[in-house]
Amino acid sequence: MTLHIPFDNSYARLPMHFFTRLNPMPVKMPSLIRFNHDLAHKLDITPGDDDTLAQIFSGNAVPDGADPLAQVYAGHQFGGFSPQLGDGRANLLGEALTPNGDRVDIQLKGSGPTPYSRMGDGRAWLGPVLREYVVSEAMHALGVPTSRALAAVVTGESVYREQGALPGAVLTRVAASHIRVGTFQFFAARRDVDGLKALYDYTQARHYPETGTPSDFLRAVVAAQARLIAHWMAMGFIHGVMNTDNTTLSGETIDYGPCAFLDTFHPDTVFSSIDAHGRYAYSNQPNVIVWNMAQLATSLVLLMPDADAAVEEFTQIIHAMPDQIQAEWLHRFGQKLGIANARPEDETLITDLLGRMATNRADFTNTFRALSDGAARDHFLDPASFDAWEVTWRARLEAETDPEATMRAANPVFIPRNHRIEQMIEAAVAGDYAPFNRLMDVLAKPYTNQPDANDLIAPPVPAEVVQQTFCGT
Repeated sequence: MTLHIPFDNSYARLPMHFFTRLNPMPVKMPSLIRFNHDLAHKLDITPGDDDTLAQIFSGNAVPDGADPLAQVYAGHQFGGFSPQLGDGRANLLGEALTPNGDRVDIQLKGSGPTPYSRMGDGRAWLGPVLREYVVSEAMHALGVPTSRALAAVVTGESVYREQGALPGAVLTRVAASHIRVGTFQFFAARRDVDGLKALYDYTQARHYPETGTPSDFLRAVVAAQARLIAHWMAMGFIHGVMNTDNTTLSGETIDYGPCAFLDTFHPDTVFSSIDAHGRYAYSNQPNVIVWNMAQLATSLVLLMPDADAAVEEFTQIIHAMPDQIQAEWLHRFGQKLGIANARPEDETLITDLLGRMATNRADFTNTFRALSDGAARDHFLDPASFDAWEVTWRARLEAETDPEATMRAANPVFIPRNHRIEQMIEAAVAGDYAPFNRLMDVLAKPYTNQPDANDLIAPPVPAEVVQQTFCGT
């Protein structure tokens, strides 16, 4: 059967300086690692055989209807502005129209150099490809807005990094779009008002058709990001590199480089090897997203007829964002405690527990999940610390109808733990994909008890603790 993707490539119809058209660079001997048949079905993609899939999703063959290109954008990276970045190792094959009318990007990562590669080789090695496949699909199963993985292919070629020669791979990523805050910054930095207007019109129609003005558009993007970041916090997720070029206008999580999930809870946790000063620490993510939205607002000012009035209005929108994030955070963490609709006064109960968890080095995921079965105190170095908090919590739950059900729906059993991901990558490099496939199967049902996978619940022993995670470039 021949692979069929229902392409309709609207981004490729934008002005030429939005991108560079080019085909992916072929690889030596592609072999399919995994194909996401469930996602393909939702996208109305008719898959071919494994060899066909390997050829298409390695970049060796361009599917009918595709219009491959590399997108250009700018971005603040750790606070420093780069006026031109762009897809340095990615290729947007095109957009698929789903049966329900949604439009999604289909992009290859690791598909070879582009004009935006900045001296890079444009390739990816197997480890980051499998990490993104596992984590993005886990995030989807957890209910977090995210890009998704459609396919992973090993290329039969070596990629050279600091570790030496590593097996090359290509990931196929599906996203609502790859339009970033940095895409707006690219045109704003050049004061290309026509280009900025074309980008705004396109993005507004694609993602926020209910909005009518740049002000309404900014409010909608801010609201989507507030919901997203609160969801990250509730899952114990650390993105690791929240640059403006990694912040989507759609409100999806994207670019899983040095990402990680909390094991032992501490609000200042940092995993990313390139985040030397903790800019993107767990607890700082709400602050960073406000800063990123301010950069979007600055770009949008150029579209407004009265710049001074726009600055005043946009400033009010940005200044209101911390309260929006806090409201979303309160709602999600309230549910983690069994409170269906948390009230402002519940914040003290939540922060008190988190403070005790940090002091007692409690595991984030396991402690919250254990609240519903009465075993949370077992995760504290000093169980009496939990007991003192529990009295107030139990009294609060008397007003709830079914707190256990609320907790079980908000607190996963399984997350993609950092040490298990590292073990999976090590096995895959040696040619064993069984740990990868097992993680995928278990993490597809993160809220369900799976007794045969209890080993994936346990936090790392000291020798397994992952101290740093690394970018995939």
